[in-house]
Amino acid sequence: MNLFEKRPFAVGKRDLHLMAGLMWSGVGIMLGSYAYHWLKSLPSLPLLLLTLTGFLLASLIYIFGFSKLAQKNIHRIRRLSGKRHSIFSFQKWTSYPLVVVMVSLGIYLRKYSPLPKPVLGATYIGIGGGLFSSSMHYFTYLWKEYRPTRKDRILDD
Repeated sequence: MNLFEKRPFAVGKRDLHLMAGLMWSGVGIMLGSYAYHWLKSLPSLPLLLLTLTGFLLASLIYIFGFSKLAQKNIHRIRRLSGKRHSIFSFQKWTSYPLVVVMVSLGIYLRKYSPLPKPVLGATYIGIGGGLFSSSMHYFTYLWKEYRPTRKDRILDD
């Protein structure tokens, strides 16, 4: 039995996968929302160029970064021993300092950076799009792993 099995803030592996997917999706949507507000008043050509740049960045970030990280995280959660785990176990404990750095960098860029907001918008589309796209790995895993089988559906009727 691990330390968290009887704690009220402990959850099962399915909940950890769901929490990770929701967190990645939520942060991706939040970053996309910032980008939208920074880009929406631009003329058509700069808007198109910055948006396409952001989507290109999102694709690269997804392919070479967050997608692989999400897959590793899914496998790590699957390998956890015991039935219940801390709600913070949806990512490795060693990842939390990186999260603090990334959040701090995001706040700095939004509030104090001399970079124009539209340029930050393309960057936020890239990071947010990479996160959101990678979050789909969690939901796909949950769907494949926990959907009722045909036999289960027949028994429920």
